[in-house]
Amino acid sequence: MQHSDLQPLSPLFYLAGIFIACFSAFLIIGKRNKIMADYVLAAWFLIIGIHLSLFMLFFSGSYVKYPYFLGYEVLFPFIHGPMLYFYVLCVTGRNPGKKTWLLHLVPVFIVFLILLKFLLLLSPWDRLTIYQNGANEYKLLSNILKYLMIFSGVLYIGLSFFAMEKYKKGLSDQYSNTEKMNMNWLYCLIIGIAFIWIAVIIRNDILIFSIVVLFIIVAAYFGISRVGILNQPVTEIDISEEKIVNDDTEVIKYEKTFAGEERLRNIFQKLTFRMKQDQLYKDPELNLNHVAGLLDVHPNILSQTINFVENKNFYDYVNRMRVEEFKRIALLPENEKFTILSLAFESGFNSKTSFNRNFKKYMNCSPREFLKIKNLNKE
Repeated sequence: MQHSDLQPLSPLFYLAGIFIACFSAFLIIGKRNKIMADYVLAAWFLIIGIHLSLFMLFFSGSYVKYPYFLGYEVLFPFIHGPMLYFYVLCVTGRNPGKKTWLLHLVPVFIVFLILLKFLLLLSPWDRLTIYQNGANEYKLLSNILKYLMIFSGVLYIGLSFFAMEKYKKGLSDQYSNTEKMNMNWLYCLIIGIAFIWIAVIIRNDILIFSIVVLFIIVAAYFGISRVGILNQPVTEIDISEEKIVNDDTEVIKYEKTFAGEERLRNIFQKLTFRMKQDQLYKDPELNLNHVAGLLDVHPNILSQTINFVENKNFYDYVNRMRVEEFKRIALLPENEKFTILSLAFESGFNSKTSFNRNFKKYMNCSPREFLKIKNLNKE
C-alpha cells in the first residue's frame, strides 16, 4: 500500500482544506430548518476533513513518528462515492432509507474486512515497515484495492448522473415551469468529483488536493445557500400502490399497465376542455397534481393520457399551449402597446429564458422573428 513518490505539498495547503471542510460542516449544521441533505453534506465534509488529515500525516512525513493511522486512508475513497449519491438523492427529494444506506456502505465494510489483518493484527511499527519497504502480498492487495477504488468512483458518478436525469424527467412530467428548480449546480458538484477521480487515476496528488479544496468551497456555498430551494420536491408515485377514483367514483386499485385507449381519450377531452375553458396554462405554477385533482383522476393516469395522445410530457404539453396563447394575443390590435415579455408572462411563462426556449422549440424561430413575419414590431 505504497503511495506515489511525489514531493509533499505545503502543510498550509492541507490545513486550509481541512479547515474549510470542517468549518463548512459546522456552518451547515448551524442552518435553520435543516433537511436530510444538510445532514448528509455536513457528515460528508467531516469525512473529507478526516481524509485530508490522514493524507497530511503521510505527506508531511509525520507517519514515521505516528504510524497508528497508517492504512485507514484506504477506506475513505470507498465512502465518498456513496456520500455523493446519497446527497444527490436527498437534494432531489428522494431520501434514501435504511436499506439503501446499508446496501451502499457494504463495500466499505468489505474493504475493512480485507484490511483487517493489516489494520488490527499488525502493530503500527510493522505497518510502517510495510509502507516503507513494501511486501509482495500487500503490493498485490494495494493494486487490487486501487482498481476497486476507481471502479467505485466511476460507478457512483454514473449513478449520481442517472439520478439527476431521472429527477429532471420527473420535473417535466409534473411541472409546467421548471426554471426555479434548476439543478445545474448539482451537476457541477458531480463533475467536480469526476475531476478528482481523474486526478486519482493519473496519480497527481497536487491536482487532487487543489480540486478537493475548490470542490469543498463550491459544495459548501451551494449546500448552505441553495439546498431546500424547492418548495415541493418531486415524489415518485407507484401507480400499483395508489388508490384512484374512476369515472363511476368507485375506488379501485390500478395496476401499472396501459389504462385503455378509450378511457385515455375521454380524459384528454376533459383535459382539453378545462385547459381552454379555464385557461389553466396561464398559471405559471401549474402542476400535474393540481390538474389531476380538477379532473378527478390519478396524476399517473393523466400523465399517461398526455403521453399517449400528444406524445408529450406535462411540461411540453402546457408550454405548447402557452406558445399558442402568445401567438394569439400578440396579433390582437389592442395588444400592440405591450412588450413581448409582458405578453409572454400573460401567456403563463415565468421567465424570458423559458419563453424564448419553448417558442424556438415549437416555432423554429425567435418571437421577434415571428412578429416580424406578421409585420409587428414590439420593443
